[in-house]
Amino acid sequence: MIKKLVLLLSSLLLSTIVLANEKSLYNFSWLDKDKEIYVLQNRRFRKVGTVYMGLTGQKTISGAFIDSYGGTARGGFFFSEDWGIEGVFGKSSGTKNDTAKGVEDQQSKAFYRKVDNYMGAMLMWSPFYSKINTFNQVFYYDWMFGIGAASVKLIDNRGEFETPTTSLTTTNNIGAMWNTGLRVYISDSWSLRIDFTGLHVKPKKENVKDGANSVTTSTLFSNYDLGVGLNYAF
Repeated sequence: MIKKLVLLLSSLLLSTIVLANEKSLYNFSWLDKDKEIYVLQNRRFRKVGTVYMGLTGQKTISGAFIDSYGGTARGGFFFSEDWGIEGVFGKSSGTKNDTAKGVEDQQSKAFYRKVDNYMGAMLMWSPFYSKINTFNQVFYYDWMFGIGAASVKLIDNRGEFETPTTSLTTTNNIGAMWNTGLRVYISDSWSLRIDFTGLHVKPKKENVKDGANSVTTSTLFSNYDLGVGLNYAF
């Protein structure tokens, strides 16, 4: 009995296997004739040969003592369906959070460093394409990865550890930048963009002393942003 059941299930499974390419369609005669049901391999939206631009609002999710918000302007071009380039300009602003204020309440000082702005370029790789059918609506999206370099302007409060106290210190650095994100298509031109972006720089070594306090700023600095925005493709 079990053997017959296994054979039956195997037959049903094998009977559903269909060789299909991107242009293949399933024929559902019971549906509205104006509707087309595409197989998973079909790409409803193409990237190759397209230029896109977009704006993204973002929140910095790293940094113990600063709550920072900002945005990016992005633009890119895909020279194949999987490979492209993208340029990014980002700007952020932040204020001390409750953790920093708690340190100051203990008659101490919290050293912090934050990104003021950055500009960079990345090589983009988009190997994954998929779609979700929910609420009788199909949503198409690409999953993209990027890696490149950026010029990063940093601000830190090392001056607060000096005597007399000085203003915030600004430094310009070159570092690595990477990105992973989803591009969810709304129409042929518009798409929703969800990004996670990382910046890694190593500022010039600085040792600041104020009495018993000492701050060393030569460690690798990493910044992580989570952003949501819109792209427009030409």
